[in-house]
Amino acid sequence: MKVCMLGDAQHVEEAEKMGLDYMDVEALKKMNKNKKLVKKLAKKYHAFLASETIIKKIPRLLGPGLNKAGKFPTLVTHQEFLESKVNETKSTVKFQLKKVLCMGVAVGNLSMCRGP
Repeated sequence: MKVCMLGDAQHVEEAEKMGLDYMDVEALKKMNKNKKLVKKLAKKYHAFLASETIIKKIPRLLGPGLNKAGKFPTLVTHQEFLESKVNETKSTVKFQLKKVLCMGVAVGNLSMCRGP
């Protein structure tokens, strides 16, 4: 599974030490909302991680491309270890419910008696 770090200077440095692919703000600015480049980026990686300083700028820098692909980055703070966040991301399964406005779930516990 390929993960890409969209980070500030500190996270880029950590990603480089781990051998993780990364992009800084300058690299994201070069994409300039180019739909083809953003789509290519989304296809290249299974998941994205982003620094809290950059995550707010991503829609402005890349447009809706990553969101449409269902690969909007997961937030990484400076208090967290990048390696543990990468492992957590790799072990997380994301699924999207399409056009389901209401979902019914039966709730109960073992001490409840069965009805007639």
